[in-house]
Amino acid sequence: MKYLVIIGDGMSDYPLKELNNKTPLEYANTPNMDYLAQNGECGWVQNIPEGMNPGSDVAAMSIFGYDPKKFYSGRGPLEAASLGIKLGKGDVAFRCNFVTVKDGRMKDFTSGHISTKEAIEIIKTLNKKLGSKAVKFYPGLSYRHIIVISGCDELIKSYCVPPHDITGKMIEEYFPLGPGADLIKYLMKESIMPLLEHPVNIKRIKEGKNPVSMIWMWGQGVAPKIETFKKRYKKVGAVITAVHLLKGLGKALGLDVINVPGATGFLDTNFKGKAEYALRALKKHDLVFVHIEAPDEAGHMGDVKGKIKAIEDIDNLVLGTILEKIRGDKNIRILLLPDHPTPISLMTHSSDPVPFVIFPGKRNNEIHGFNEREIKNSKLLVKQGYKLINKLLVSHSRSHKGAATR
Repeated sequence: MKYLVIIGDGMSDYPLKELNNKTPLEYANTPNMDYLAQNGECGWVQNIPEGMNPGSDVAAMSIFGYDPKKFYSGRGPLEAASLGIKLGKGDVAFRCNFVTVKDGRMKDFTSGHISTKEAIEIIKTLNKKLGSKAVKFYPGLSYRHIIVISGCDELIKSYCVPPHDITGKMIEEYFPLGPGADLIKYLMKESIMPLLEHPVNIKRIKEGKNPVSMIWMWGQGVAPKIETFKKRYKKVGAVITAVHLLKGLGKALGLDVINVPGATGFLDTNFKGKAEYALRALKKHDLVFVHIEAPDEAGHMGDVKGKIKAIEDIDNLVLGTILEKIRGDKNIRILLLPDHPTPISLMTHSSDPVPFVIFPGKRNNEIHGFNEREIKNSKLLVKQGYKLINKLLVSHSRSHKGAATR
C-alpha cells in the first residue's frame, strides 16, 4: 500500500458575508475534493494541542505523526535544519522575517515577498554590521531567514510574537518579553539603520515595492531530539514543499526532501509539478507528504479571491492530476486536510479543528462535499492530531484503537 498526504496550508476558514456566508473552501469549485469526501471517511482533527501556538510547525508535526507536546522544540531549529545549518550545544535558532513597518505599524510581514536574490544581499550586510562569533545570519527563501545565537540559553524563555499576527498593529506593543528579550530587541532595532540606505531597498522603493524596514525575530528553539519516521512507522517517506519549515521537519525525521522546480511557497507555485513529482516519488517511497502553502499566504493577506483561487488550483492541478493517474488503483490511499485554519477575518492562524478525508474509506452518505459545512455531518473527531496518521496507515476495513473518538 502507498500513501499520499496532501496538506492545503491554512485552507480552512470561517463563513464570510461577501461569500454569502460560505467559507472559501465551501465557495470554491472543488469537484475532486468533493469526490474524495463522497467516497472516503471524513471527520475533524485537532492538530494544535491545547495551550500551544497555532503555527504550521506545531500542526505539521501532528500531521507527520509526532506529538508536539513531546517533540516540539521551536520553529527556528526546523528551518535551520532545512538550510543545512548544524546547531551545537547552546545554539538557539530564530526565524528572522524581513518586514515592512510604516508609521510604527506592521505593514507587511513579507516585505512585498522580496526575492531571494535581493534578500541574500541584505543578509550579507547584516552579517557585516550586526554579526559576530555569537550572532550569525543565514539566508533562506524570500523573506524567511535564520539567526543563530550562541551561548545564551535564556533566549529560549523569551516571548516572541510572530509578525504575521500583528499586521496593521503598532509594533512597539509586540516587542519580545522575558529573559533575553533585551538582546533580541537590540538586534531588531539595530537592523533599521543598515537597511535605510541599502541599495536593495533604494531600488525597491523606486519600483514602488515594500522595502525591508527591519528584521523581526521569533520562533526560537534548540535542535530537536526526535526519532526518524522510518523507525517510528516502518515506512520510507518523502516530503514535497517550498517552505523551509517543512523541509527542515522532513530532514529531522529522516524523510527525503524532494524539490520541485517552480515551487515558490506562494500563489504562483508549481501546483501541477508537485502532483507529478509526488506520483514519481511513490515509486520509491511508501508515503509522500505534499504541502501547498498558497491558501495560507492568501489568508494572511486577507485576500479572499486569492484564497479561493489557491484552493481551486489545489483541487484541479494537484488533486486532479493525481486522481487522473491513480483512479482505480486500490493500492494508494489519500489523506487530504489543512494543517490549521487561516481565517480571512483574522489574517492569522487559529487553533480550531480542521476537516479531513481519508480516501478510500468508510463513506458517510450525509456528506456530499469537502468543506466545513458538509463535514459537520461527521461525528468523527481525532482529538490528538498526531494519531490521525495511524488511521491512514491501517486498512479502512479495520479499526485502530485509540486513534479517534466518536
